[in-house]
Formats: sequence, C-alpha cells, structure tokens
Amino acid sequence: MSTDDVVTTIIEGAHVVTVTGEEFAGGHVVVEGNRITAVGAGPAPRTGGETVVDGRGCLLTPGFVNTHNHLYQWVTRGLAVDHTLFEWLTTLYPVWAGIDEHAVHTGASGALAQLALTGCTTSSDHHYVFPREGGDVLAAEIRAAAEVGLRFHTTRGSMDLGRRDGGLPPDHVVESREAILAASREAVERWHDPSPGSMRQVALAPCSPFSVTGDLMRESAVLARELGVRLHTHLAETLDEEDFCRERFGCSPLEYVESLGWTGDDVWFAHAIHLDDGAVKKIGDTATGVAHCPSSNARLGAGIARTRDLRDAGARVGLGVDGAASNEAGSLLEELRHALLFARAVGGPTALTVRDALELGTLGGAAVLGRADEIGSIEVGKLADLALWRIDGLAHADVADPVAALVLGSPPPLELLLVDGRPVVERDRVLTVDTDALALECARVHRTLLEKAS
Repeated sequence: MSTDDVVTTIIEGAHVVTVTGEEFAGGHVVVEGNRITAVGAGPAPRTGGETVVDGRGCLLTPGFVNTHNHLYQWVTRGLAVDHTLFEWLTTLYPVWAGIDEHAVHTGASGALAQLALTGCTTSSDHHYVFPREGGDVLAAEIRAAAEVGLRFHTTRGSMDLGRRDGGLPPDHVVESREAILAASREAVERWHDPSPGSMRQVALAPCSPFSVTGDLMRESAVLARELGVRLHTHLAETLDEEDFCRERFGCSPLEYVESLGWTGDDVWFAHAIHLDDGAVKKIGDTATGVAHCPSSNARLGAGIARTRDLRDAGARVGLGVDGAASNEAGSLLEELRHALLFARAVGGPTALTVRDALELGTLGGAAVLGRADEIGSIEVGKLADLALWRIDGLAHADVADPVAALVLGSPPPLELLLVDGRPVVERDRVLTVDTDALALECARVHRTLLEKAS
C-alpha cells in the first residue's frame, strides 16, 4: 500500500483514557492506517483529507482483550443452568459431540459479533472438541474471526483422557496423543502468524488435568516451545478438580502442571480460583498468566479468584468471558464490572479500582496473550484497536468519572469500534456480518445439536 492509500482517522473531543496513567478530557487520537500516530489534549492538527470522528460526549478506551472463551458453545447456551461444573460438563459433552464445521462457524460468528458489540477487539479461543466426523472445525472459527473482523488468538485444544481411563469426557470425544500432537504441529504451521501487527495467532491448549494425560501435557509444552507459541489450559477452577488431582497425583493442580513444565511467561491458566498463598506466589514468581472469568465462575458457583493477590504477586491477569454455555451474556464489558464487584466483595472497597478493572480488560489481557507491546493501551506506535463509548445519555451523563460510568454504570452505547484501524461496529451495529440472519441460524443450529444428542 502506498502512502497515498493510507487512511487517516482523527477521533477528537472524547475523554481519552490511555490506560498508562494519562487521560485527556476533550482529547484526540490520530490513526494512520492501522497504527496510532498521535495522542493528546485538545483538537488534532489537520493536514487535509482526514476522516474526523466527533467524540464529544464519549469515552475512548483501548479495545478489550478476551483471554478465554469457547466460541462454539454460543449455540448451546441456556442448558444445565443450575448445575455444578462437573455436572454441567457431563450434561453438555453429548451435545458438543455433534458439532461440525457449520455449527462452529455459526457459533463463533455469533459469539465474536457479541464480543465486538461489547468493546472487544482481540479474542482468544480454547477449542478442544474435535468430533471425528466434524470436519475442520478450527479453520471454521478462524474464518469466522476474519469475517467479523476481530484480532484472533485461537488455540488447538485437546482431550486424551476419557472415562474408561479415569477422565471426565466421554471416550468418543477424546483423541489419541499422537493424533493431537500431529494436529497441533499442523495447526501452528498452517495458521500461526507471529509477524508484527498479526491478526491471527495460535497456541496449544490441552483442556484440563481431568481430561488430558500427563504425557500429553508434557509433550505439548515441549512442542509449543519448539514452535515458539504459547500454552493455555484450565486450572484450579473448582474444588472437585483439587480433589481429583490430590487423589490421582498426590498434589495440587498447580503442583501437578508445574511438574510437567507448565509455568512461565509463555503460559496462561483459565480461572485459577482455588489457590493457596504458595500457589499465588509461584504464579507471580514465574510471571504466569491468568484469565479471570468472574461471570462464568459465579454462574457455576466455582468461587472468586484472588485477583488482587495475583496482581500484587506479579502475575499477568486479564479477563475472559469463558464459554457462552456458562456465560450466556458473552459480554467482555460485563466482565470488567464483575471483576471489580467480586474483588471488592471479598477484599473490601479498595481491592480493585475502576481503572484497575479497565486495565484488566485491556493491557492486562494483552500481557496475558503476549501482545502488550502492540495492543491494550492508547499509545503512539500501537495498533489502532479502539472503543468509543457514548456516555452523554440519561444513564451516564451525570456520572462524575467517565471510567466509573463505563465500569459501574449500565452498558453504554458503542459509538465506534476500530480493529486494526478498520470500523467493525458503528452506533451499536456490527458492520461486517448480518446479526439478524446470524441470530436465526444460531437458533437453528442449537435445535439441530439437541436433536442429534437426543
């Protein structure tokens, strides 16, 4: 692309929150192509030919970063709503066994569109169900992310510990270790883009201690480091998992995975709720990441993560909506509010500030995914992933602090969402996909999956 082809966009008049400590009331941000080239107070200088967005009455934040999800679950929402995690999983595994490329593409498209409407510009996904007759489901969700227009970190998940071997998943949804490792290598070689500004990256993600073998965990860690990609898994989500690990391995979940090579700045855990002081310190000392999923944790009655303690210990902590089957809202904005409220419920009113919550959803998540040098804050040179929130309506106009209006108030209208400098949402409408048609297809796929499982 020549210099003449680069589109320059100016957003001005908004309250700009950089998340690095600076804020500009009535400030401006200049975007050239897909990069931020200026941030500051007052109006931006003009050179002619720019697209100018009037941000008066709005709050401008970095786009949110979703560090844990199961996108395919969007088409299985509202099932087993009063179950524990293990009960919920055993109820839904037979339904998920019926997914195929179309179901995954539909579910991922719906979940990603909803994430975009709630300010998300980068999403990870933990996909670990690969039915034998399902086709190329990983490619299906990657295609959905490209169509919706979000920056995407997919993971090649896996399960090789079925019920006959003492695991939780049904035997027909697990794979052999050899097949998993071969597919994991192929996924990285085919899809992972480590280049600057990448819109698509891949990590390896064996599902959990109760659904994979130790051999798979160990060999996946070796493979990921050989290929230069990150590692992700569920950990310490419930007391049932704690009991499972102590009975089967004679140690805590963290001690177990650490023995298999699963700590470090290239690793992030989903949930990490049930941690003692020693485990919190270990995660901090090793700069391991945590995807905090407060809504899902509450929905399943799993508990409240030690967010403040993990941050103080030096852990990288971001937010995740988790699978839509255990978080029917699928809203990353909602996770900011819940992270704040739950932290204060157990740790008092100073456990997290409203700006801490915003940081968790932006720069914290970027750090968890290894992208803090490119996304997560509004700084010159960073990628133009931005969310412009309208806060001058009845629900927010008299909230003294614009960040409190976003985090503690009702969800404000999303005036504009830029991903890589391109508009994905304008005035609460997704521009890239037909959400009305998508809603109808999501409902149809939901019914089909239930019929298959019956």
